[in-house]
Amino acid sequence: RTEAAEIITHIAFYAGWPKAWAAFNLAKEVWSEDVKGDDAKAAFQREMIFPIGEPNTAYAKYFKGNSYLAQISDSQIPFFNVTFEPGCRNNWHTHHATRGGGQMLVGVAGRGWYQEEGKPAQEILPGTVIHIPANVKHWHGAAKDSWFAHLAFEIPGENTSNEWLEAVSDEEYNKIK
Repeated sequence: RTEAAEIITHIAFYAGWPKAWAAFNLAKEVWSEDVKGDDAKAAFQREMIFPIGEPNTAYAKYFKGNSYLAQISDSQIPFFNVTFEPGCRNNWHTHHATRGGGQMLVGVAGRGWYQEEGKPAQEILPGTVIHIPANVKHWHGAAKDSWFAHLAFEIPGENTSNEWLEAVSDEEYNKIK
């Protein structure tokens, strides 16, 4: 399952994301029967091809709510599937680089939000691609009423680092419609 998801994702860069989404939907149908359980997490896993992964304990202090992390690829361009329970979001943060760098997000299931400092929040749905330049303060996470998952790609660059900042306040988050 993970290898097939990785192959389809790599092909998407050459064949285009619309064709990749068609392949993801077919694979999702095949694998949805393998997911056991009837809780919300199992139901969400049936919606997407990528694994939800394990609890995101390594970065939990930078998230409000529960998130999960699954590494999809560790070669060429390493990337992860990050899954957020409803209402979960990460802190404001910045991907620093002196050249290149930044992050790319691709929505894969559910509904979520992305926001850059000083700008309105943008909805992320399956197929939404968000390009985040280096040195831009931002956050991302699930909508209040939906599980959400996105692929997270760290863009190669020079002198890259991540800086985790303050939490997104409930007041800020609750203003999003």
